[in-house]
Amino acid sequence: MRLLVATRNAGKLGELRRMLDGAGIAGVELLGLDEVPGFPEAPETGRTFEDNALAKARDAARATGLVCVADDSGLAVDELNGMPGVLSARWSGGHGEDGANNALLLAQLRDTPAERRGAAFVCTVALVAPGAAAGAGERVVRGEWRGRIAGSPRGAGGFGYDPVFIPAEEDARVAAGEDLDRLGAAPRSAAELAPGEKDALSHRGRALRLLLPELARLAGA
Repeated sequence: MRLLVATRNAGKLGELRRMLDGAGIAGVELLGLDEVPGFPEAPETGRTFEDNALAKARDAARATGLVCVADDSGLAVDELNGMPGVLSARWSGGHGEDGANNALLLAQLRDTPAERRGAAFVCTVALVAPGAAAGAGERVVRGEWRGRIAGSPRGAGGFGYDPVFIPAEEDARVAAGEDLDRLGAAPRSAAELAPGEKDALSHRGRALRLLLPELARLAGA
């Protein structure tokens, strides 16, 4: 089965590939938007992650005739009333300017004490079959990953807000004194986790795992 992932982000493609392999789901050829003929892509104007993910998946499935998976994800910061939210990728004005987005977020939280820096990564993933009427042949799932915003960026892995996001699991690990010799006494940011560790914890990983049974069915696995 050829499965279009409506993204040009190699990190997202790699994450889904690792999850399919880990679940033993074979026979799925993943394609990104750069690997299919171009088509008009509507701007992400939805008010929710679900709105944007469904719109992207429907457009791509309609244009290519392929089963399509699309996600919309972002960071919801408690102190900012859930923002940047659906504006996460363009929080600083441009689209996908990770360094500028992180710098702006840290500046906005500069005087916010640690106990009020809670946040969650949110990911909604939509699966749409070509030719499906709205609401039929569609599945939408959501995953969340709780944590907090660090005082400064840490780590060179991941993408987006990963360098400033400290997962709740890392704070719990350090508080419990677990793996201090191997992993260190400081909680790691999402950008400091190994790919497999991040897949097991992340918002996108949690959402994608909910889709694995449907992908296995479509692939005939």
